Amino acid sequence: MPRILLVDDDEPFRKMLRLSLVRLGHEVVEARDGREAVRAVREAPPDVMITDLVMPEKEGLETIDEVRRQYPGLKIIAISGGGRVNASDYLKIARAMGADQTLAKPFSIDEIATMLANVLGGPSSPDGA
Repeated sequence: MPRILLVDDDEPFRKMLRLSLVRLGHEVVEARDGREAVRAVREAPPDVMITDLVMPEKEGLETIDEVRRQYPGLKIIAISGGGRVNASDYLKIARAMGADQTLAKPFSIDEIATMLANVLGGPSSPDGA
């Protein structure tokens, strides 16, 4: 069962996405910001980290940079709805900093399932077909 670290400061969004990922057969650990994420990765590295980019405490770009240096093999998916600048700008920077995949919010469960399958090397649809 792939283990995913889900990092997002928006609690309702994080909880909804966690439930969807669990239904898809993933084990999910949550973090509210980059500080919690880095701590969680150190305690038990996940197979994939899905991280928002605009968060308080430690933003996603800083988190990607730190995690990528310490765990170069960890798969990272960056997600963003934007902030002070357009989401696509943040996502381009995240890709340049080492994110394996990027996805703009809002997105469908099918989109994230396909992206997870791509980074994990498994089937590309949520039903496993």
